[in-house]
Amino acid sequence: MKQKLPILNINLFGRMRMTYGQRPVLFYKNPRAITAKLAAILLFHGSEGIERNRLLEELYGHKEIINAANNLRVTVHRLKKALIKAGLPDHDYILVKDGTYYWSSPMVTIVDAIRFKELTDQAEHVSDPARRADLLKEALALYTGEFLQELSGEEWVMLKTVQFKSRYTNALSQICDHLKEQGEYEDLLQICEPACRMYPFDEWQTIKMDCYSALGRYQDALKEYEDTAELYLQELGINPSDAMLSRLEALPQHLGSGPLTFSEIEEQLREPGEESGAFYCSLPSFRDGYRLMSRVTERSGQSIYLMLCTITDGKGHPQQREERLKLMADPLYDAIKNCLQRCDSFTRCGSGQFLILLTETNGEDCEITCNRISRQFSREHKSWANCLSWNVSLVANAKRLRLEKSRFAKEN
Repeated sequence: MKQKLPILNINLFGRMRMTYGQRPVLFYKNPRAITAKLAAILLFHGSEGIERNRLLEELYGHKEIINAANNLRVTVHRLKKALIKAGLPDHDYILVKDGTYYWSSPMVTIVDAIRFKELTDQAEHVSDPARRADLLKEALALYTGEFLQELSGEEWVMLKTVQFKSRYTNALSQICDHLKEQGEYEDLLQICEPACRMYPFDEWQTIKMDCYSALGRYQDALKEYEDTAELYLQELGINPSDAMLSRLEALPQHLGSGPLTFSEIEEQLREPGEESGAFYCSLPSFRDGYRLMSRVTERSGQSIYLMLCTITDGKGHPQQREERLKLMADPLYDAIKNCLQRCDSFTRCGSGQFLILLTETNGEDCEITCNRISRQFSREHKSWANCLSWNVSLVANAKRLRLEKSRFAKEN
């Protein structure tokens, strides 16, 4: 029987933390220190223990350690002293029996990773949907980050990280299906939020969009898409999947379906504020604007120019280094926005590319615009002037020319 002492809570998901009752136990300064590694290994293996050779392998990896057994004894001794000095009761916290090392404590010790595995295992063998959902919710609440993030380079940690993420994904998928069936969309939004934060590129945002739509919160669903699309372009240089796009395309029929007055609709359509510079929009919005303006110019005869601006390595090749793209993308955004007119629009179509739509202009003005953007972009870094390439297309006139050629061929 454990003594009547406060519970010792151990967090191995995210940053490793130890809490004794309500008080944090700060027994290490560097999470990669050998004593911190030893504590993480022993706490994770818990009552099952870990055999000495495997412990040495996980502790030191492939490093050649002279007299590894003695080094281990010294590290064990230092860890015991550090735990007591940090505020834990005086106790022999590491038990060695028949070549196996165990965590041993006078108080109840709860390790989030071990408890997470227990709960997900229990859920697999429960037939009652409500009981299974309760177990999965409790498990998901424990998963606050990837397993031992600060030791993510360790081989054994990487293996466990993949296994735990797989369990997390499976558990979250099950609870999503259950809560959708029950119509508990508010609960589902809360449960998906950490997943969107921890794994923003796994498209859990589609579940949030479904929830917002089911709750009639269509503007929130639209914003979720726009924020995700912006993130994907900035970080990966790609667009969201077809699954997210299909949800976006289903929104317009809802966004204006309420019994609004004409003045209310005008207010919703109006751009907030009087923002200076060109109009920035998402790639899908830019596509729609481009198609509309192409039709308008067919009738009006106005010229419409499409420009593609690409960040290069200074030698004419697209820049591939992510750190350079992140450094240069925001200044290029500012330069484009400030150098164009309010009636012009632009969007980001890749990690280092921008599309620009110019109306009521000509080829000479396009060249002037390119030079103006380049000068502002390279104002603080002169060498950047050579790091932009441009493609320009007279879209509307080219389309009319194709149509005229087609009519001429038919008439003759």
